[in-house]
Amino acid sequence: MKREKKGQISDFRYATGTARIGWPAVGEPLRLDDVMRIVEFLVPAAPGRPAAYRRNLAKVRRAIGGLAEAGSLATKLTLGNRVKELEQAVEKYLDVRHALFLTNATAGFEIAYKMAGLAPGDEVIVPAITFIATIVYPLSIGAKVVLADLDPQTVNIDPADVARKITPRTRMIVPVHIGGWPVDMAPIMRLARQHGLIVLEDAAHGFGGSYRGRRLGTIGHFGAYSFHEVKNINALGEGGILVTNTKFGQQFGKSRFVGLDLSKKIPNWLYDVVAIDGMRGPFVAGNHSATEIQAVALKSQLHRVDEIIAVRRAAARELNHRFRHVPGLRGTPMDHGTTRGTHHLYQLQIDPQVVGADIQDLKDKLTERGVTQIPHFGPLYKFQILRQLGYDTAAIESSCPVCEDLFNHRFTHLPIYGLSAEQIRYLGDAVIESVSELRRGTA
Repeated sequence: MKREKKGQISDFRYATGTARIGWPAVGEPLRLDDVMRIVEFLVPAAPGRPAAYRRNLAKVRRAIGGLAEAGSLATKLTLGNRVKELEQAVEKYLDVRHALFLTNATAGFEIAYKMAGLAPGDEVIVPAITFIATIVYPLSIGAKVVLADLDPQTVNIDPADVARKITPRTRMIVPVHIGGWPVDMAPIMRLARQHGLIVLEDAAHGFGGSYRGRRLGTIGHFGAYSFHEVKNINALGEGGILVTNTKFGQQFGKSRFVGLDLSKKIPNWLYDVVAIDGMRGPFVAGNHSATEIQAVALKSQLHRVDEIIAVRRAAARELNHRFRHVPGLRGTPMDHGTTRGTHHLYQLQIDPQVVGADIQDLKDKLTERGVTQIPHFGPLYKFQILRQLGYDTAAIESSCPVCEDLFNHRFTHLPIYGLSAEQIRYLGDAVIESVSELRRGTA
């Protein structure tokens, strides 16, 4: 193996120089058949044109075969230069010091919780409505999850209820930007400063949004984003990024891959393995390695994320415009000043007293009209896992009356991306007609 230049740290998992007998990183390289299976997965045959599909697939095979003859196979498939390039691009886009590409946002949460020194018996305040991934790590180690009620306008965490639920055992606050609409972060950060708490932003829906001019996910001590297949941009189905402006970001690389430290070596071996320095002392890292091909895909989409959000924003604005004069309807929160959402989800609210029915009735009517709608997410205290772990879910429910009312009677989310102008018009018509029928008492 070739000696490395001074200051250069190589990855022991692939050949770093010329040798008579090398040791390539990729044990079995992708062959043409493998690549074609991937092409067929990404672009499957459409019904009704099998002959044309086979002809064009044969052309693609010949073209890729020729490309392979003129080029060379990838010699690194994980944690290589493409991952580094993506992280650098994200740091620039978000104006943040440290970004780490991971398997998913859940891995980002886990690393941030570990960095914060979350321990059994510590309390973490999270909104009553979020995806379960937000709390799986605290639950897994015996930390106590405290559910805060919601802002009735946005379905985000209510800072006033956060303040009421802080105790001497509270360690962290985890605001979640539901649907990509920014949490009111100023009071959250004030509470954190007053009580010495760590803030982890669950920005799974929030990549590209901003609060008072600062990117979502970069305001707290840590922020994590999801690039799952349903998000505004994705990393071939799964992916996440963790960011921070704190000094603990210097430990990010080792925290992603089992504490492996390539800058040090033990005698007669290639590297050392270290514990990661967190806010309360060292912790053991997991393995959340990300692949090069995912980084390539995500970086490509990163270049058009603002364009994607603009399309979503325009659709949201049109629906809001149509709903503004409909009694009992409230459209999604919209951008103002330097606070801008990602419009990942369109939030629709209904006033049961005005309409004479609630959101469940409206959802039924929209389903009859072929409109898919899903309220994100089920309240956490409804899930069996909390009862199994000894939580008094009835008491939690009674402490979150706004959440109960919103979820059961007032809100849902509508799709707003990938729709034609005709579909947007139909969606608006379907909502307006359904509400009109409900107000008339039409079954």
